[in-house]
Amino acid sequence: MARKIPSAVVAAGGLVGGYGVARWTRKRQLGGVVLAVAGVTAAAQWRERAGGAAAGALSAAYVAAFAGSHPLAKKVGAWPAVFGVAGAVALASWAVADRDR
Repeated sequence: MARKIPSAVVAAGGLVGGYGVARWTRKRQLGGVVLAVAGVTAAAQWRERAGGAAAGALSAAYVAAFAGSHPLAKKVGAWPAVFGVAGAVALASWAVADRDR
């Protein structure tokens, strides 16, 4: 089933879902599990669809988006920051790995 879900959706869902779970459960570790599972799933899809170099670059973008959402949240708010970085990762993922599917 994961093959049918675009990697852009998996990656964006991991960022949004990870934050949502952490916020609503008040357990950051649980949100981290969601973030990590989605990241590993997306990376496998990226590797399969676009190769190892692209998967590495998109994985770095995923981690950078997670890290970058924290300082961005101080300027624009938590949810806008998370949605912004999730959108950026989704767009990159679509452009590199999903567009031709």
